[in-house]
Amino acid sequence: MNDSEGRLFIGGRWVESSSTEWLVSINPATEQEAGRVPAANAEDVDRAVAAARRAFDHGPWPRMSIGERADVLRSAAAYLREHTEEIARVITSEMGSPIAQSLGVQVPRAYQIWEYFAELGKTFQWTERRDAYDVVNQASEIVIEHQPIGVVAAIVPWNGPQIVAAMKCAPALISGCTVVLKPSEEAAVSFKFLAEAFIQAGLPEGVLNIVPADRVVSEHLVAHPDVDKVSITGSVPAGKRVNELCAAQMKHCTLELGGKSAAILLDDVDLEVAMASLGPIMAFINGQACNAPTRLLVPRSRYDEYAAALVETMRALPYGDPSDMNTFVGPLASRRQRDRVVSYLELGKREGATVALGGGIPADRPVGWYVEKTVFTNVDNSMRIAQEEIFGPVYCVIAYEDEADAIRIANDTPFGLAGSVWTSNPKRGFEVARQVVAGTVGVNSHTIDMAGPFGGMKDSGFGRECGVEGIADYTQLKTLMPPVGTYV
Repeated sequence: MNDSEGRLFIGGRWVESSSTEWLVSINPATEQEAGRVPAANAEDVDRAVAAARRAFDHGPWPRMSIGERADVLRSAAAYLREHTEEIARVITSEMGSPIAQSLGVQVPRAYQIWEYFAELGKTFQWTERRDAYDVVNQASEIVIEHQPIGVVAAIVPWNGPQIVAAMKCAPALISGCTVVLKPSEEAAVSFKFLAEAFIQAGLPEGVLNIVPADRVVSEHLVAHPDVDKVSITGSVPAGKRVNELCAAQMKHCTLELGGKSAAILLDDVDLEVAMASLGPIMAFINGQACNAPTRLLVPRSRYDEYAAALVETMRALPYGDPSDMNTFVGPLASRRQRDRVVSYLELGKREGATVALGGGIPADRPVGWYVEKTVFTNVDNSMRIAQEEIFGPVYCVIAYEDEADAIRIANDTPFGLAGSVWTSNPKRGFEVARQVVAGTVGVNSHTIDMAGPFGGMKDSGFGRECGVEGIADYTQLKTLMPPVGTYV
């Protein structure tokens, strides 16, 4: 993989960057350099988009069969599977994901997504026939085709770099699109493995291009006239800017943005069972997951009991060095992120919330971007710590009066990405879940599934990833009206 050192992946090969700048990854646990990649500039983006445009307009990829495209995706997935340990260690070193999670989730989940869409492409209904309705069209039949949307700009975050890249690129590629992938500045090193996976898989040149870049250059990519669709996972301000730029060009976009998800614990819940499931989900990737349940809604009649259970659950999660296989919660991904979270810890205290656990920077870790696992109790849902996405291991316990009040509080947020309901009565939980305004709501679970469309409502964005809807998001519908009997 030496060819990748100091180069960008454009047009199916490693090429020199036009820039002399570098994006340097800093290990969140040691504050030492973990790796670096060239920082693409506007000229590099232009080259990448041109390569993707040629590959879509004139190359073989959109014209290959679904089976042929699926074979390439499966081959790339096999390469990622084979290099799991190397990729996992890079991810841990550059953004702080505990190594057990990198080995067990970050890399396996990514190659499983590539495999999933390779198989789903074979059963996706690419073409549908309908009878004509209007009398004037009775000699015709209606044939509806899903056609690839074109050149896709995929912008991925640092918290799940390979997972989110797969969620965007796999359905785009199986659809016949070509892609310019823009990794996060903080977590770009692991993408040398993705490029190499597709080189080895025989992907035609220009179909996938990878250009790490800063925010200014990223905006150049989004606004590029030869990009047909943008898919971004990021903050609400970033998503609104992407939406604005895309709207100016009548360009498609998918926005998977922030969350402030509520976990509603009903008064009949088995607390021990619920905490065993909720704790690891809450603290996954050090609390830096967009769908994490960060608001715990509990009945006022059992508030102290539920809050104490949550505190003990979080206290018990192993904390420390992310390179230690026993660690579950490690440092935040960057100094900027650590400082942001600390500012919210101070805000919560000023707002009058009670610090039941943590609440600051650990005194025994002077090196690394650590914050303590923190639980705020006596939180009112109107507080900023309950309304704004913090993106760290910080949790708010909020009391509700009855079931209707719980639903009201869950929906009293600008976000609508995910949620969950916890109860000993699944039918009751399902009816409550149906009233929560969010894209994915679990009953006695707080996860997503590849078969279910994932995405947000309200400020959490629009568009869907995963499932057949994930493929459909990278296609556009075309209605054909041939004479009856033409389409077989």
